[in-house]
This record gives sequence, C-alpha cells and structure tokens, in this order.
Amino acid sequence: MDQKASNMEESSGNVFADLGLPNAEQELLKARLILQIYEIIKQRGLTQSEAGRILGIKQPHVSALMRNRSGNFSLGRLMTFLTALDQDVEITVRPKRSEHAEVSVIMQ
Repeated sequence: MDQKASNMEESSGNVFADLGLPNAEQELLKARLILQIYEIIKQRGLTQSEAGRILGIKQPHVSALMRNRSGNFSLGRLMTFLTALDQDVEITVRPKRSEHAEVSVIMQ
C-alpha cells in the first residue's frame, strides 16, 4: 500500500469541519448558498455590475461573492440575495434524523 494512501481519512462531508474550523455547519451552508447565487448569475449571463444592481451591492462585493468570499455576508443576507434573484428560500426545522443534527441545503 502506498504510504500516502495510508494517511488519508474519509471526509465527513463538511470540509470546514474536517479542517477543524469554527462554525463549520454555518460555513458549509453559506458556501452552498453562494454556489446557488453564483450559478444563477452565470446562467442569466449577468455582469457583476448588473448582479450588483439586482442584489443591492457594489460590483466589488459581487466579485468577492463570486469568488466565494462569504465572510462579508451573513446567512440572512445571502437568503435576501436569493430572493432578489427571484428564488424562493424555505427553512425547515425537524427532529434530527442521524446521530448529529445537521444543516442542509436542497437546491432545485
């Protein structure tokens, strides 16, 4: 067996948790929402300036968003961006289904 392969660990499904970062679930959720925003902007062929007008932010902030620099944006703000892009955002709360409670995003 290759020595590199023996040092590998299976991912938990959350790279932020795997790296031991704080607020891992929140960071994963933000990354997923940003990906959805990114895909909508690209699918619509919007420039960053056009996207900024829709989202109510300046072009440099759109640029940061498009590069997944989510630190400047709260989850609430990201959800506001999605509604500005004519998307419905639903939040569902239910009892946990596995050993650990989790946050997920279902994109349609």
